Amino acid sequence: MKISVVGIGRVGSTLAYTLVMRGLCSRLLLINRRAEIAVGDAHDLRHAVAFVDRQIEVDAGSIADSAGSDIIAVCASVSNSSSGTDRMALGPGNAALFDELIPPLAAASPNAIFLILTNPVDVMTYHALQLSGFPPERVIGTGTLIDSARFREMLSDEIGIHPDDLRAYILGEHGPHQFAALSQAQVAGERIENNEHRREMFRAAVEAGHEVLRAKGHTNYAIALAASLIIEAIVHDTRRTVPVSTLIDGWLGVNDVCLSLPVVIGRPGITRILHPQLNDEESAAFRDAGRAVRDAIESILNNSTTK
Repeated sequence: MKISVVGIGRVGSTLAYTLVMRGLCSRLLLINRRAEIAVGDAHDLRHAVAFVDRQIEVDAGSIADSAGSDIIAVCASVSNSSSGTDRMALGPGNAALFDELIPPLAAASPNAIFLILTNPVDVMTYHALQLSGFPPERVIGTGTLIDSARFREMLSDEIGIHPDDLRAYILGEHGPHQFAALSQAQVAGERIENNEHRREMFRAAVEAGHEVLRAKGHTNYAIALAASLIIEAIVHDTRRTVPVSTLIDGWLGVNDVCLSLPVVIGRPGITRILHPQLNDEESAAFRDAGRAVRDAIESILNNSTTK
């Protein structure tokens, strides 16, 4: 299993470390615009391999060296000169970056699965899908997986049940138009009550990432572990159900955008998209998210090579 990580900043570096710690590949390639950073991380991770149970070949290289990758995790991003809370502000710069990166990566590894971590992740997942020409099941955005995890962690603290046993999803956009599908939230077949306190928890979960950004200027641990969960499901064909950003084609009247829904992930990528029975308010929220992301796609990608 060969995995390439593109963009060795704080997120890419943490993801690479997590992949080594979990032994999720036999070959790991690090690609970065400033090549010396990828070289340094590759050396460091080679030393770390001595402390894990699996032999992993770690290298730094170019896009050409990524040929034959099974999974390509794209973490590359332009610098965020704003407060960090407006993901859409990164859109134009990251769209131009993807214009440069995605076509040669796809050509070098035509059977790979793209995992997109770059923000705004729904727009960038859509852009990667268009630029690569890959089928939708092989272009996956981390989407609201991290938001759902934050929400479950808060619910877990309140009700005293492990977060992994809770079925409570945040869906839609990884951004201001996300929503909690509380009408479907449950544990072991028992409904998790939709009340004002739980809705306040959702609002706190939405703000949780911004709080981390304000405190230390970036997020890296949770998003790296979220990405590694997706990668693990692909590598081991576990068929895990997770909310990720994927192409929506007609559900609830939403077309030609990438948004988060629960999907089943295995070795081929997304093997099935699930469609929870949302109530009227949640269905309207999903359509609102679709409109917002479609507007962002039209605005951000206006100067892209796909237009």
